[in-house]
Amino acid sequence: MNEQILNELREQDYSRILQNIESFLGQQIHNAEGFVFGLSGGVDSAVIAYICARSFKDRSLALIMPDSRISPKEETEDALNIVDSLGIQYRLIDIGLIHSQFANVLEPQEKSLGNLRARIRASILYYYANLKNHLVVGSSDRSEHLIGYFTKFGDGSSDILPIATLYKTQVKELGRLLKIKESIIVKKSSPNLWKGHAAEDEIGIRYEEIDSILYCMVDKKMTQDQTQAATQIERSKIDKIHDMYKKSQHKRLMPPMPEKV
Repeated sequence: MNEQILNELREQDYSRILQNIESFLGQQIHNAEGFVFGLSGGVDSAVIAYICARSFKDRSLALIMPDSRISPKEETEDALNIVDSLGIQYRLIDIGLIHSQFANVLEPQEKSLGNLRARIRASILYYYANLKNHLVVGSSDRSEHLIGYFTKFGDGSSDILPIATLYKTQVKELGRLLKIKESIIVKKSSPNLWKGHAAEDEIGIRYEEIDSILYCMVDKKMTQDQTQAATQIERSKIDKIHDMYKKSQHKRLMPPMPEKV
């Protein structure tokens, strides 16, 4: 892989990016009482928590929603340590019982039941948004947003997406600026939809490669051939990311409707 492309991605003015995100949040909150977000203990949601705590500490609510049957204990501990260190309001809600109630009356299929976990979390987020007149803050980054690596109407459901313009590698650098624990920044990304779930294992491509490919194809508008020449990444991986980008467009759009007659 061509490290120059990755370095080009990483070398950003993160102080300015942070200011822009905080300004964005300030513009969005005027019609609401505060923000509510899911906090898993991963880098994306940790960055959201730290940013919200900087300017909207008393108006932010973190929901920690493990399914204790499959969610790693360390993830929940990291999330609890984050809210403790930041001093923000939180609720710890184990979704295991809720999920099992659904599963008892549905035909079993691992992927569908995994996506159900994401949709249960989204329902709880919007419950609290409704209860407190809060905006739901999504934690999707640009990498996952562009390849559709999120559950439609699950972790893809939100009112605002403050870090969706930043690739995963850039989110990690922003996390370092915010002084988030390095162990959280470097841990394997996981939506925790089933036991042992790891994003890079499921996709089959490292985020450094995903980001480099997307940066060339989407931002630089390179063809697949040009992307391969620039990144020096195997063509099969470039084709897979291109395919995921194209096939997931429906996730990034409002539902289609017929033309008005």
